[in-house]
Amino acid sequence: MRSEQAFSVQGDAELVARAGHLFESTRDEFLCAARDLKTWSQPEARAAIRNRMRAAGSTGFTSRKLLSPVALADEEARAHLRLVRNEGAEVRISGSPLPHETILIDRRVMILAGRETPNGREYTVTTSQTLVEGVHSLFAALWDNSLDLTTYLRSDVPHLDADGRLILEALSSGLTDESAARRLGVSLRTYRRRVAELMAKLEAGSRFQAGLRAGELGLPR
Repeated sequence: MRSEQAFSVQGDAELVARAGHLFESTRDEFLCAARDLKTWSQPEARAAIRNRMRAAGSTGFTSRKLLSPVALADEEARAHLRLVRNEGAEVRISGSPLPHETILIDRRVMILAGRETPNGREYTVTTSQTLVEGVHSLFAALWDNSLDLTTYLRSDVPHLDADGRLILEALSSGLTDESAARRLGVSLRTYRRRVAELMAKLEAGSRFQAGLRAGELGLPR
């Protein structure tokens, strides 16, 4: 970052242009705390950062993402976090208030994201060791008191009554709606209404996602 100790940029594109090399230079540790997954408003900016991070990754590399429950608002978000985890990152959920996004790179650089504005977010980049170490300590404390993604999802299991579990079993069996309705002794309209209610309870956008969500939560299928 040359001789600057701190500077600010406006919007994703300027951040990538002026500070993208910092992501690429990551060698040992990449920490991120965020309220949700909406910091990067431009898909190309998110892709650029991920590509730089993927190139930087190596044996012994630590990548941690700390998020609030808001980040699990829908199945698309949960699928993204599963992908991030499968790529080697550790993901935890914290009940404590979190910033829009804070990134720490190798305990030498910190990037803070501000609120969204019509001109994009303002990002502040600093190499001040006093600030970096202070925020790193706060991150560590929050991380130690948070739950890993799988544990959190299992602790957030929605209550399913006997009918709900029968519907879930019918969905998993591969039966047509007509056959499943006959098996359960209900009308086709009632069966489909209960399927819709079950999908809403599981926060799933499709029947396939409902099955994935049920498996994720450890519910019998």
